[in-house]
Amino acid sequence: MAAPPLLTLQGIALTFGGTPLLTGADLSLAPGDRTCLVGRNGSGKSTLLKVAAGLVEPDKGVRFLQPGTTLRYLAQEPDFSGHATTLSFVEAGMGPGDEMYRARYLLESLGLTGEEDPSRLSGGESRRAALAQALAPEPDILLLDEPTNHLDLPAIEWLEAELKGSRSALVLISHDRRFLESLSRSTVWLDRGTTRRLDQGFSAFEGWRDQVFEEEERDRHKLDRKIAAEEDWLRYGVTARRKRNVKRLAGLHDLRRQAREHRGPVGAATLTVSEAEASGALVIEARDVAKSYPDKSYGERPIVRDLSLRIARRDRLGIVGANGTGKTTLVNLLTGRLPPDSGVVKVGANVTLNLLDQRRSALDPERTVADVLTGGGSDTVQVGGQSRHVIGYMKDFLFSPEQARTPVGVLSGGERNRLLLARALAEAGNLLVLDEPTNDLDLETLDLLQEMLGDYAGTLILVSHDRDFLDRVVDTVLVSEGEGRWIAYAGGYSDMVAQRGVGVQARGVVQGGRPDAARGAKEAGQPAPARPAAKKRLGFNEQHELKTLPARIAALEGNRAKLRAALDDPTLYARDPARFEAISRTLATTETDLAAAEERWLALELMREELEG
Repeated sequence: MAAPPLLTLQGIALTFGGTPLLTGADLSLAPGDRTCLVGRNGSGKSTLLKVAAGLVEPDKGVRFLQPGTTLRYLAQEPDFSGHATTLSFVEAGMGPGDEMYRARYLLESLGLTGEEDPSRLSGGESRRAALAQALAPEPDILLLDEPTNHLDLPAIEWLEAELKGSRSALVLISHDRRFLESLSRSTVWLDRGTTRRLDQGFSAFEGWRDQVFEEEERDRHKLDRKIAAEEDWLRYGVTARRKRNVKRLAGLHDLRRQAREHRGPVGAATLTVSEAEASGALVIEARDVAKSYPDKSYGERPIVRDLSLRIARRDRLGIVGANGTGKTTLVNLLTGRLPPDSGVVKVGANVTLNLLDQRRSALDPERTVADVLTGGGSDTVQVGGQSRHVIGYMKDFLFSPEQARTPVGVLSGGERNRLLLARALAEAGNLLVLDEPTNDLDLETLDLLQEMLGDYAGTLILVSHDRDFLDRVVDTVLVSEGEGRWIAYAGGYSDMVAQRGVGVQARGVVQGGRPDAARGAKEAGQPAPARPAAKKRLGFNEQHELKTLPARIAALEGNRAKLRAALDDPTLYARDPARFEAISRTLATTETDLAAAEERWLALELMREELEG
């Protein structure tokens, strides 16, 4: 016999500002459940989780928590008032029967000492302290709203392992696909105010969601056809049997009401990136680059040391590392925005930078959404060299027309991130640098961002903690190995882990003026950590390139032959100078692309022969 639910929500309804947010939401959680709560930004996921935690009272519906059940909710903005240290904050959330040692264990596992002043914590440190407080009592129910936000990869992978070993029933809200796939066993989908449940983990969700939408579309077509048939009968049918006619007329009114009240799926974002003229084949070349910063604890701290790297046109480079390893500094070095202490960084010909960083503080909270996109004083946005009305461009990023005059300061985290994306993608460029672009984006928008980057003809540098997004987008991963050393691995994040043997590791705690674990082991007379295993095979992306490049080279050669044949016409310039110039430019670009494709194929073929040999 199945155990009774620990927590039950039935028919939860809640309205904010005249618009129903929840109209019939249900949630049931039994011991040992692992449930992910998914839905679009603004669908009410966080609100439903607060109802489950007892923090928000619904307008209608029933919430039942089994007597004696312990529940902890991960707050987005924890209240540290009255606590002098992070340790006292975590211990305050524990009961008489709880193991008090877990407070310090969890804080140290999350990179805190317990002695930090809560009033001086960064956003990431606040999130870590709040996680420690939620996990420490080992409650019967854990409600976690975006637990991976502000965490770096080592902390995310540690949290994933900790939750796998937890006895608590979980409800998770997250945009991190890999995190959800790893932990969930059931899925609750909040869509248009109501919930649907799938007794499978997140990996099965997207196929199920698409099937639901297809069935809804078929039902809507059937309803429209039935309305049309009834309207036809009303206009041309017989007038006898008045009572029957009145009944059918009432039925038609009811069908029309159903059609009016039907809420279709929330629209999808439409992401496009403005592209400048193609850059040269070589976009960035770094040779023996080094950069250090002074640190009061141990003198000079190396951020980058002896880095040599070549980035060609259309490369997709992912940069990963623990917080504090210098990812942003590295990006600034590679793009020429920061000079190295030694070495040379060469930026190729005709490279135009398009940068999206995640410093939301750069958005003036007093400016309106429209002013941020247009620069003020205009109703149009320049996108890809064309002028677009700001309202139409806003709709592409799921903003309503009414939000044009909304101050940035009242936008949600997801809306601010979409606004940053909209502003960055409108600027023309052929080198796109994205620093944590996935924060607070819903899964559908992430899909569209991935598709847009797949079609992008320029070069991409991506800094991200999202393992699934890295696997889907990049073809090379540059990872911090400590002490300023960075090593490139072919393929996505999973390929890097397979080659390296481990994922991204946290920076060591500074002890005795030495921040790196390998250096500390060396001084203690212990062997340093083993170096990553040598690469044994081509990654998936490289194998795909090796298979498809010959066809691309053949196509480019065919295009080159056609363009040369057109230019061989001695009368072309006299007849149509503009066409002559256009063909000449296209031929130059084609020859550059062909040279790059041939060079890439040769490099991959040599690599394959070396590995197989």
